[in-house]
Amino acid sequence: MTSGAPSVTRRRVATEPGIEIDVAEAGPTDGPVVVLLHGFPESAYSWRHQLAPLADAGYRVLAPDQRGYVDSSAPAAAHAYSADHLTADVCALLDDAGAEQAVIVGHDWGALLAWHLAMLQP
Repeated sequence: MTSGAPSVTRRRVATEPGIEIDVAEAGPTDGPVVVLLHGFPESAYSWRHQLAPLADAGYRVLAPDQRGYVDSSAPAAAHAYSADHLTADVCALLDDAGAEQAVIVGHDWGALLAWHLAMLQP
């Protein structure tokens, strides 16, 4: 990042019992929320070039390592990765951020999750 760029913090958010999602966060806590969903087999790191410009524009940016990736929880059961569980993870991130709505951006596998969010949690 450039000098004076917003700092990026990392934290873990419990999304359901036994599941924690690691999330990179930047921008003002009172800004409109943008969630960046990575593709396969990527991580939140793939959004590193977008975090600062979005934060500089006044957005609160959340870039999670989705369930099963990097430092987020990786349940063993295949059914734990259903669209219902994955969308619930994003909704829990939004609840944790105090956001009633957000702009959802998805790349590759993340786009599939973004479509499911639009269908299941309009």
